[in-house]
Amino acid sequence: MKENGFTRNLQYAKFCAYGFLKNLRFYEPFMMLVFLDKGLSYLQIGSLYAVREILINITEIPSGIIADTLGRRMTMVFSFLAYILSFVLFFLADQYAILLFAMVAYAFGDAFRTGTHKAMIFDYLRLNNWENQKTHYYGHTRAWSQRGSAVSALIAALLVFYQGSFAPIFLFTIIPYVINLFLILSYPKNLDGPRHSSDQRIRDAFADVLRSLVKTMKSFSMFRTISSQALLTGYYKAFKDYLQPILQTFALSLPILLAYDDQKRTALIVGVVYTILYATTAFASSKSGNFAQRFDDLSTPLNLTLVMGIALGLVSGLLLHLQAALVAVILYLGIYVLENLRKPMGIAYVSERMDQTSLASALSVESQAESLFAAAIALLLGWFSSLFGVGMGVLLVSAICLVFAFLLKLPKDQALSQTT
Repeated sequence: MKENGFTRNLQYAKFCAYGFLKNLRFYEPFMMLVFLDKGLSYLQIGSLYAVREILINITEIPSGIIADTLGRRMTMVFSFLAYILSFVLFFLADQYAILLFAMVAYAFGDAFRTGTHKAMIFDYLRLNNWENQKTHYYGHTRAWSQRGSAVSALIAALLVFYQGSFAPIFLFTIIPYVINLFLILSYPKNLDGPRHSSDQRIRDAFADVLRSLVKTMKSFSMFRTISSQALLTGYYKAFKDYLQPILQTFALSLPILLAYDDQKRTALIVGVVYTILYATTAFASSKSGNFAQRFDDLSTPLNLTLVMGIALGLVSGLLLHLQAALVAVILYLGIYVLENLRKPMGIAYVSERMDQTSLASALSVESQAESLFAAAIALLLGWFSSLFGVGMGVLLVSAICLVFAFLLKLPKDQALSQTT
């Protein structure tokens, strides 16, 4: 089936299935609630998120280099094995130290996945001469990721409701991740990326990729491009789980489902909200290409969505502090929608400006920048939330990020305008 200049073939279905299965993270709508249930403070939770993001930051570039030199499929397999180990540890953990070790395993999984799979998609587009369809194609595959999240939230709510506990959702998440591991192995070998002959020393291969990477990153314009793209994603990563305690407070204030205990009431309300939320973000992601076509170049919608996303967080924090929880939740959901509308545009914008000979490494640099922002924001948000409450913490950190959003404004660039 032909659409927007690309064909919906078997590999397209595999890319979509990968995103769907990858986002069957049944723990995700309850991650912060799990930590709070284990007795952690917001500062401790913020430190766990920061450690995860810092470790991702450290290992991102090596993971991209490994993918570019040893093969992307096996790199992805290692990623899923690390994820599965982390899920087992999260299920067993009852102490901060064990949770920290689980976060380390999770970070390795994320580091070896991000950038690598995007590079496989963009390589596939290049091999089929569909490079001008980056925003549309990536937006469609990302939409299936969000659909997976929507289904996941509903299933997770039912699991918590019937199990009466948050912990088992980590074990159930192992099932789709094992399936995804075998799906990745079924990808064609030509998506492994540039491979080096057996008689070539591996250090030479690493040196080649590093030289290309330095060339990609040495200009200020590239630094600004990557930082602008990474700021909202880092903000989103740090902020998104704070929706959970807000929803918990909102759920327990409602005069419904009073026959059930607090955990079951929370599970049902959180599950329904997250299902609706991810269905909405899936639609937003799939329409990213159409939204981008309304502008002369990608810099304009990227600047607009960056400022709007952080501004929504700021106002939401103020309303939460003023105990207007319902309106605060609605505005907070806008951060999710704008991130998923913006992400395909941002990835396409960044990839157009990168050295194509080491695309996985270069895209890992973009993911690394996201992790760096997320680590700093998560730690600051946890600290401020412990000191002043969640609402004021969200407000203050959003105000700081909004200043950076204006400083990182992308210039209009007709020479490299969006091609959709």
